[in-house]
Amino acid sequence: MRSLLDIQKQLVPDLIHIMRKRYDLMQSIRYLQPVGRRALAQNLQTTERILRAEVDLLKDWGLIHVSPIGMSCTEEGLQLLSNMESMADELFGFSDLAIQLERLLHINKVIVVAGDMDVSEWGKKELGRVGAALLKLHAEEDDVIAITGGSTIAAVSEHLTPSPHFRGVQFVPGRGGLGEKVELQANTLASIFAAKTGAQYRLLHVPDRLGPDAVQSLMGEEQVSEVLQLLKRSRVIMHGIGDAVAMAKRRKYTDLEISELTELGAVGEAFGYYFNAAGEIVHRMPTIGITLDNVRQADVVLSLAGGSSKAKAIMSFAKQSCQTVLITDEGAARAIVGQFRQARHPDAQLL
Repeated sequence: MRSLLDIQKQLVPDLIHIMRKRYDLMQSIRYLQPVGRRALAQNLQTTERILRAEVDLLKDWGLIHVSPIGMSCTEEGLQLLSNMESMADELFGFSDLAIQLERLLHINKVIVVAGDMDVSEWGKKELGRVGAALLKLHAEEDDVIAITGGSTIAAVSEHLTPSPHFRGVQFVPGRGGLGEKVELQANTLASIFAAKTGAQYRLLHVPDRLGPDAVQSLMGEEQVSEVLQLLKRSRVIMHGIGDAVAMAKRRKYTDLEISELTELGAVGEAFGYYFNAAGEIVHRMPTIGITLDNVRQADVVLSLAGGSSKAKAIMSFAKQSCQTVLITDEGAARAIVGQFRQARHPDAQLL
């Protein structure tokens, strides 16, 4: 496969570019269907005029169906995308990107999917699809699996199905409520993960951000204490990585607090810890939930984060050296590689 691709790139260099453009187009239709031409053009950051010619071709080839309510993939189109999944890593360079990130970030396994969550809605769904497959792969009977909240982890739930791997599993929220949409909170997602897989779940009925006195008081509550003990036993942890300022805003930090975080150099956030570019903890929320010590004791830590804007956050958390697998997208991967090259980091010589 590699030699064939190298030959194609030399003889018909435009071929890979055209295939990639149509692959992205069909993936967008697949995840957004039924979708109108205007919405699709906006999602792909192109014009309706340019899009029209490609849509007509895919329609003529029987790969998409066009109706008054929008475009959707045909069975033949879905089968084509399925067949391409095993080829896309090599075809579009995702495997090479993953290997580069493994070397640069010192993570055992990195998986790069197509897209950039910052510009394409379907990129997050791709992360969710791969995340669900890996969760099933690593889950074992009677496991305790801790999950955090957020839209990326929520995307995983869309692709979960019942499996013997989840027999006796308990999904446990890594934190309490974040004060955001209830459907994105760890408690809600733990219950959804359990419902989709046929597993069990526990809830952590505490606010995400607390004062020191409230933390001590609640930790003495029996139900809270039981969940914290389960979190310590988590063999598998699935979590997102956030941009420091964006997460602070979601947690209703004041402008003064956000300015202080910025002055401290905070660029990334995970599990309520805020990290600077060197990976140092510069701030920790007074909260109840999973700790970095719990994370380091887990057998499997699945990190999901995408979008070119998340590059610095991903790099900062990688310095904690506690990840088993990083699942990210092409946008973030290329931005991370660019950061190393720009800084002329010694590890950039590995590229």
